[in-house]
Amino acid sequence: MKSVRHLLLASLTAAAAMTAISALPVMPTGSGDLVSAAQAQSGLEEKLKTLFDKLRGIDMPEGIAKTNGRIEATEVDISAKYPGRLDSVTVQEGDEVKAGQVIAVISSPEYEAQLRGAQSQVLKAKQALAEAEAMITEHRSDLVTAQTDLQRGKELLDKGYMTQQAYDQRLNKADVAKAAVRAAEAERDGADFATKTAQAEVERLEAILVDLKLVAPRSGRVQYKIAQAGEIVSAGSRIITMLDLHDVYMTIYLLAGQAGRLSLGDEARVILDALPEYVIPATISFVATEAQFTPKSVETAEEREKLMFRIKMQIDPKVLEQFHDKVITGVRGMGFVRTNTAVAWPEHLKVKL
Repeated sequence: MKSVRHLLLASLTAAAAMTAISALPVMPTGSGDLVSAAQAQSGLEEKLKTLFDKLRGIDMPEGIAKTNGRIEATEVDISAKYPGRLDSVTVQEGDEVKAGQVIAVISSPEYEAQLRGAQSQVLKAKQALAEAEAMITEHRSDLVTAQTDLQRGKELLDKGYMTQQAYDQRLNKADVAKAAVRAAEAERDGADFATKTAQAEVERLEAILVDLKLVAPRSGRVQYKIAQAGEIVSAGSRIITMLDLHDVYMTIYLLAGQAGRLSLGDEARVILDALPEYVIPATISFVATEAQFTPKSVETAEEREKLMFRIKMQIDPKVLEQFHDKVITGVRGMGFVRTNTAVAWPEHLKVKL
C-alpha cells in the first residue's frame, strides 16, 4: 500500500512539474538575462511547492485533515419471500420509488388454490359449530325436562305414589340428559377449534399472497433490476436493489493519530470532484475500532503510526432532502475533518450549496 501511494504521488508530481515547466516562457541564453532566469527558476520552484503541498494536504490549516473518498448510500435488497413466477416488475433502473410502492408481483396459482380450499374449510367448520350449538340447546332442554320429572318423582316416591323402579328410571333419564349436554358441548368446542384453525390457515395464505406483492420498504432509487418478468424465482431471490437516498455518506481513511482525535457527531465537509464549487456539510457517524489495510496487532510506535482507520461521514439529511434527485453514488471527492474542534473552518470550507 505504501509503495502504491508513493508511485501515485510520484506520477502526480511529475505530471504537475511538466505542466508547470511547459507553461514557462523560453529563457534567453545571454549573460544579461541570468537574473531573470534565476527569478523565473525561483517562481517555478514556488509554484511546484504550492502544487505539491496541495497534493499532499499540507496546505490545510493545523487541526484540519483531508483525504479522498467517494459518495456511497445504503443499499436495500428487495427479495422474494416465497417462490413463484415473476408476473411483473413495474420499475426500471434509476427510477425513484416511494415507501410502500408496489415494484414487482409474483404469481402463484398454488397458493391461490390453497386459499380457496382453506376458505371452504372455514365454512364447513362454522356449519359444524352451528350444528353443535343447536344440539346443546336441544339436550339442555331434554335435561331440564328430565330434572323436572325427577323432582316430581321424588315427591311421589316420598308419598308412596311411585315405585322405586319408576323413580330410578327417571333418575337414569336425567343422567343421560346430562351426559348428552356434556357431549354436545365437547363437540361444540371441537367445532370451534376447527373453525379457528381453518381461519388461521386462511390468514396465513392471505399473508403469503400479500407478500407476493413486493413493495419498497423505504423511499429511494432503483440501483439494479436483477430479475425480469416471466422468470421463475425461488425464496430469497433478489429482484431489485435500491439506494436509500436519505442515508448517503462518504467513507474515508485516516492515520491513527488523526482518527483518534475524532468524535461521533463532529462536523465534516465534503467537496466532490464533479462539483468543486460546492461545500457539502456532513457529520462523523462512525469511526472504526480496528485498523484497516495494516496488521491489527503491532509492536512499535512507528508501526502504530501507519495504521489506517475507516471513517464514515454522514451527509446532512436536510441537504439530501433538498437535493436527493442530484445524488449520484460512486462520485469521488475530498473529505475534510477537524482533528481539533477549536479550529474554525477556513473560508473555502464553509458550507456552500
